[in-house]
Amino acid sequence: MGRRMHLAAHFPGVNNTTVWSDPDAGSQIDFASFVHLAKTAERGGFDFFFLAEGLRLREMKGRIHDLDVMGRPESLTVLAALAGATSRLGLAATVNSTFNEPYELARRLATLDHLSDGRAAWNVVTSWDAFTGENFRRGGYLPQSDRYTRAREALQTVRELWDSWDADALRADRESGEFVTPDQGAFRHQGQHFDISGIFNTPRPPQGHPVIIQAGDSEEGREFAASDADVIFSRHSVPEEARAFFKDVKSRLARYGRRPDDLKILPAVTVVLGDTEDEAAERAAAIRRAQVSAPTALAYIEGIWGRDFSGYDPDGPLPDLEPDAGEGVSKGRAQFRGDRVAIARRWRELADTRGLTIRELVIEATGRQTFVGTPEAVAGQMDGYVQGEASDGFILVPHLTPTGLDEFVDRVVPLLRERGSLRAEYTGATLREHLGLREPRTGGEKA
Repeated sequence: MGRRMHLAAHFPGVNNTTVWSDPDAGSQIDFASFVHLAKTAERGGFDFFFLAEGLRLREMKGRIHDLDVMGRPESLTVLAALAGATSRLGLAATVNSTFNEPYELARRLATLDHLSDGRAAWNVVTSWDAFTGENFRRGGYLPQSDRYTRAREALQTVRELWDSWDADALRADRESGEFVTPDQGAFRHQGQHFDISGIFNTPRPPQGHPVIIQAGDSEEGREFAASDADVIFSRHSVPEEARAFFKDVKSRLARYGRRPDDLKILPAVTVVLGDTEDEAAERAAAIRRAQVSAPTALAYIEGIWGRDFSGYDPDGPLPDLEPDAGEGVSKGRAQFRGDRVAIARRWRELADTRGLTIRELVIEATGRQTFVGTPEAVAGQMDGYVQGEASDGFILVPHLTPTGLDEFVDRVVPLLRERGSLRAEYTGATLREHLGLREPRTGGEKA
């Protein structure tokens, strides 16, 4: 038997991959939407359900970006409710390590793990920008160079708090009917970012440690993942890039006493199906055009160029304007934080070479579609990625809420199961068991 595939479901709506105009598009904040997508993922034998998070509404030209999601429920609260609506599906929350304190993080994540009987995961993200920090009265307080040092120490401290409850002693207390031993929960941590001591008041999580997810792609991010993460939410879905990323990150594990299977690499992917290859291609093109509306196209160009393009026709040519290398017109969007001048140069070359309009350029340059074809073809392509060590599986990002996974689960999952690539049913109870992960390290020690 070949390598077994891991699947996760991403609840869409944090960016413009969602097709708002589709008649089947539903609410981004109605709890029924979360329940539908989560239950669909569980029916498909997915490992976990993943929620992203944004701590501030994004802005364009000094105003709230009206093409963005206007309401974002807090992830852990939603997942705690979903724990009662599901029974096996892992529940992964994105929670920022910059603007949360270890004691609170450890308590909330341990609580979710208890409520779900061992299905919790934490996607550890960082932030350093003053724009987000203003919501916390901490604007600009953390240098960018310190975001991973704080994240590492936050994770180390959270693990120390989880480990402050001795699992064997707790088990003995339960069996004997005695009270919890007095030293349970006692902790002391002194470090660069945190100096705390006290009694942690939440018993050790059922998994020991909830599963840790990381999404950084920088050198620091890759090293952080190799040393401390259980799952990487990767952006590399092009085969050559995916294999190179897979090989690079897996090669770093040994220096931390870890095995290749101790870290699962799951790129974010999209799937578009059709009864024929031509039908799938036509659907994919229609979805991309719906994702990049005329206003969306102009907003993207403005974000890259740092200029106001409202007077230009999105279905006309890219105007002969140089990008403004200054602060820019977009706030809170990661894709506009890099070298915008270099990006604009590449985009202009693409537009000139292909004769693309503004909208066609954005569609081409921001394309996210990964697997397009018949169910049989898509199942084969996905299996090829995993068997070829380009990934350990995938995080599916549907273009519709909440029904965007229905067709995949109905038409592709049975084919993956026939291949032996995907579990026929859950064999474990916890998310760690779903992912085939070892028992967690304790006390902040390396394995």
